[in-house]
Amino acid sequence: MSKTAKIILTCAVFLIAVGLGIILFLLNKPEEQDIPVSTVPTTATTTITTEISTEPTTVPSYDYVPSENGMTEKAKILLKQNKDIAGWIKIEGTNVDYPFFKDPGEIPEGVSYYGGESYGVNDFYLHHDSNRNYEFAGSLFMDYRDDFGGVEDLQSENIVIYGHNMANNTMFGSIRRYRQDYSFFEKSPFIQISSNYKDYDYVICGCIITSGNWYADFTYWNLEELDTKEDFDYYIDNIRAKQLFDTGVDVEYGDKLLTLSTCYANEDNSRFIIVARRLRKGESAEDLSTIERTEEYKKAHKSADN
Repeated sequence: MSKTAKIILTCAVFLIAVGLGIILFLLNKPEEQDIPVSTVPTTATTTITTEISTEPTTVPSYDYVPSENGMTEKAKILLKQNKDIAGWIKIEGTNVDYPFFKDPGEIPEGVSYYGGESYGVNDFYLHHDSNRNYEFAGSLFMDYRDDFGGVEDLQSENIVIYGHNMANNTMFGSIRRYRQDYSFFEKSPFIQISSNYKDYDYVICGCIITSGNWYADFTYWNLEELDTKEDFDYYIDNIRAKQLFDTGVDVEYGDKLLTLSTCYANEDNSRFIIVARRLRKGESAEDLSTIERTEEYKKAHKSADN
């Protein structure tokens, strides 16, 4: 073979070897490198969006507001069943251990979520259960104007929750014990209530019987936003003036309030309501003695002890 032919053959073998090397390198290249880095975020975002879109559309309807700890797992589960869920309430020694809903406000005819019929404000859950099916006993529900979301500074100063006074002690039927036996307060003075974001403890500060008529002198159901000291004091002064017994629990402007409202008598459209305030720092729902009392209460009990 001539020298020229040897050179040509050598070059050809070299080129073939290089070509095979390149082919082998490409075939053995790590699989993850086949995905351009720029496409990874797009793929992840698409996956997340798809997952969210398959869930019930509860977040936009419920006006989700993030909090420090986010929504509780219980709330996430309940919101899949009913977008109006606002929290859970429990009172030891009674049958109250229920979710409660935020009234959706005025419902026009034709809204399939609520069965297609029209309803006025604070009306729907009077006779509908958690699945939005007709039920005479209804559900516990929060006033449509109240805010009990994840941002505490934006929460209403007074959360009003309504429920029927059922003879079988369901809904708010069992809280009649507070007006039938004044000593029951000492046995069960606390209310546990959870928003969709956090658990809270309240202590009962007053129980009253009052009118539920629109022309009443004390329309407690219209007093949720007690932004000023004047409004707050007006509310508490009315509770003190009408209270069935003195709990001695101190209440002052800045405390968050909870009002439970149920029927008392149909003849005069009267209501039995329980008002409680949120526990302050240093107070414990395990011990009534940790609760701050009014000066009048402390003086009276000091005199009695002496």
